[in-house]
Amino acid sequence: MNNHSSLLPHLILLVWLLILPFPVHAQQTLSDQALIGAIQQGGYNLYFRHEATNWSQQDAVHQKDDWQSCDGSRIRQLSEQGRERAKRTGQAMRSLNIPVSEVLASPYCRTMETARQLDLGYVQPSNDVINMRVAEYFGGRGSVIATARELLARWPASGSNRVIVAHGNVAQAATPVYPDEGEMVIFKPHGKGQFTFVGRITPDRWIELSQAN
Repeated sequence: MNNHSSLLPHLILLVWLLILPFPVHAQQTLSDQALIGAIQQGGYNLYFRHEATNWSQQDAVHQKDDWQSCDGSRIRQLSEQGRERAKRTGQAMRSLNIPVSEVLASPYCRTMETARQLDLGYVQPSNDVINMRVAEYFGGRGSVIATARELLARWPASGSNRVIVAHGNVAQAATPVYPDEGEMVIFKPHGKGQFTFVGRITPDRWIELSQAN
């Protein structure tokens, strides 16, 4: 098979996802308590923006894979506050018995570290939700939007949830929501590039919810 033929299925998927109406399904937001009850049953994609970062640092990507650096002089990293909040969020989720069968994260150091601090399972790097600022290395902006939407539309394992840790700019481009650092937004997948936004939970709210339950 030649290179053009091997690229054809990916191009068809990209075009198909980009022509879908957006947002694909009307928003059906739930209250915090209803959200907890829903995700305790599984069936959702839980999208976290990476936790709080050190904004005195700047991303300086000069070549492919620079974004994986954990050197604060080259790439913005988590702050100590971000690390501690991620730990607390993970503890709250475990205390609430929220099932997680898969944890995916953008390969940036700050997203991978957020996912590991949550401590919800093995963290698998995923270019499907790479930062939009380096989209040129992954087929361009449209390609990243398409792969992010396809992932959010994909059902997790039965009776469980998928955790995705990525960036605010990916959520802003591919969904109706722009989360704050450390905030979780919840999507109900419907398959074939379609999903519904159902709610959001801030880092501080996790503690209150775990205490209430």
